[in-house]
Amino acid sequence: MPIDPTRVRALLFDVDGTLADTDDQMIASFDRRLGPLRRLFPKGDARPFLRWGAMTAIAPVNTLVGIPDLLHLDQPLIVAANWVSDHVFRSAPAHFTLMPGVVALLSQLRARYPLGIVSARSERATRHFLRQHDLEPFFTVIAHAQSARYTKPHPDPIVWCADKLGVGPANCLMIGDTSVDIESARRAGAQSVGVLCGFGSRRALERARADAILTQTAELADLLSGQSVS
Repeated sequence: MPIDPTRVRALLFDVDGTLADTDDQMIASFDRRLGPLRRLFPKGDARPFLRWGAMTAIAPVNTLVGIPDLLHLDQPLIVAANWVSDHVFRSAPAHFTLMPGVVALLSQLRARYPLGIVSARSERATRHFLRQHDLEPFFTVIAHAQSARYTKPHPDPIVWCADKLGVGPANCLMIGDTSVDIESARRAGAQSVGVLCGFGSRRALERARADAILTQTAELADLLSGQSVS
């Protein structure tokens, strides 16, 4: 079913692979760690294999990540992970790279719609990304992993955002790169847009019944204005 722009009253964005180019960063990091082993791959480039492996694993990984949520263990795990990061590893906060055209897109869209975040990351990680690139002022509501009873692929975070924004879930448009984002929207009765700049494949997004699929997140403005996108 194609997008119906007349229904859209609010836009909800995933973070990883949608606003942040964390997927390519992860592939590059794994590739560097391989060191001399890269010579075992065609043309000495392991990145196509790493991306194929990540895209193949994304569905079962998302299922595993959801288990602590179902058992109500996600909050204690987040607290423990933050403590380890602060007191054991003392690692520097991750640096996020924005997807191309994101700032211009958000600047254009916020004049027409209230914007929200729907992320399965912790509140700390979600807000760190937004603050790193001065994106917080764009968003009226931010749903992280602990905002609602269950996180994606459940409908709870989208329903939570819709309630905070004063619109119906059916009037929300969820934008994300994996089937988890699309399924969450479908369960909530919202429309959805899949983007191919993350780990989700076109086939997976189509099977999840995304209402539209874009190559890049920055194409969203043209889609909502009724212009054709490639």
